[in-house]
Amino acid sequence: MRSTLRARRSLSQTRPHRKPGAVKAVAALAAGVLALSLTACGGDEDGGDGGDTGGETSKATVQLPKLDGQKLEVAAVWTGPEQENFTKVLDEFEKRTGATVSFVPTGNNTSTFLGTKIEGGQPPDVAFLPQVGVLHQFAEKGWIKPLGSAAEEQLKKNFSKGWVDLGAYKGKQYGVYVKAANKSLVWYNTQAFEGAGITDPPGTWDEFVQTAQTLSDAGSPAVSIGGADGWTLTDWFENVYLSQAGPEKYDQLAKHEIKWTDPSVKEALTTLAELWGKDELIAGGRKGALGTEFPKSVIQTFSGDTPAAMVFEGDFVTANINADTKAKVGTDAKMFPFPAVGADSPVVSAGDAAVALKDSKGAQALLTFLASTDAAEIWTAQGGVITPNNKMDMGSYKDGVTRDIAKALLAAGDDFRFDMSDQAPAAFGGTQGIGEWKGLQDFLRNPKDVASVQRKLEADAAKAYGNG
Repeated sequence: MRSTLRARRSLSQTRPHRKPGAVKAVAALAAGVLALSLTACGGDEDGGDGGDTGGETSKATVQLPKLDGQKLEVAAVWTGPEQENFTKVLDEFEKRTGATVSFVPTGNNTSTFLGTKIEGGQPPDVAFLPQVGVLHQFAEKGWIKPLGSAAEEQLKKNFSKGWVDLGAYKGKQYGVYVKAANKSLVWYNTQAFEGAGITDPPGTWDEFVQTAQTLSDAGSPAVSIGGADGWTLTDWFENVYLSQAGPEKYDQLAKHEIKWTDPSVKEALTTLAELWGKDELIAGGRKGALGTEFPKSVIQTFSGDTPAAMVFEGDFVTANINADTKAKVGTDAKMFPFPAVGADSPVVSAGDAAVALKDSKGAQALLTFLASTDAAEIWTAQGGVITPNNKMDMGSYKDGVTRDIAKALLAAGDDFRFDMSDQAPAAFGGTQGIGEWKGLQDFLRNPKDVASVQRKLEADAAKAYGNG
């Protein structure tokens, strides 16, 4: 879920698969760029023009209508630092248009929250959907409105075709993927690595497990896992599966063309169990991990008397590091690509699509602004976010680490795959307490029972996809 690279997902399921050489090229690019980005540097805080409000920043690149007196509501999953950073974008929109915008957190069950609001006749004006599957479901039901001409113009001017296609359904453009994520990064505490005598980050899964053992033996909780949030566990599985089973199988499983009882799923779960099955390698053990939410998994890696050594998750980890710890990205906190299980390190993409739930001038104006370089530069200057907007000033990124992750994303062009669980129907891939989230939490609780977890995952998938 959370809202990037590698793997091209089957956008409208019509584009050709990447050749093996291209897989290696993208993986090598990602590894090279990330390896070079381990020293952070300051970024510009330039956030765009205030239009008629007398802002002192760069000239506006998009014209917005006057919306004096209008009230808009925006809903998204973000809380804490992520919400605060996005609010800076909304503040600028208010200055330029005269509208008043309020933000409503959806909680992790975004589709349920929004569905209830829509059916109750009180939808927000604009919402961010973290799942492609939900965008398709909402479009099919007529719950979201197609983009207006001004928003679509900004989208096609500033985004590659792959990201444009992600927000389309049955020939109509509905979403703007203004926020992306590289969900194939392992962040590590440099002091813990130094204390254990580790000089080089692991490059393969076997090396990763051995590094975790070395760290544990040296007295550091090796890996922090936010298992209370099921989406983090789906990300673990997807990275292992993509690297081990390969892109073709990944696409098939994402569309439920093969079953979760397939031998490739068994192999990936068995691989995960090499780490998840060793209680001493997990901060707080499996029980502790299942009680740890994502923000805490980051905090306990970079603060406290006995911090964990590593935490896996996307580039958005920097927002929590910056807001909730004293660690400095690029010095105290560095990262390396998710280790290769197969021939290549995986890079799994995700993102959040802005959509209009009301057919109003204000909703379309906000989507137009969000698709512009102006909004992208304000948002990225806050830190903890990357965007597939390829026309923005890259100097806007707050730190060099995030900037280089974003450059690698753009360098991949349209050759990427999207988060598997985010492609699934929400009932399977994106709802707390059921489906894949629950199945993988059960697996973390008992990593020895691969077969029963596979059967339960397949039963839930078949029900959600309706093709069992």
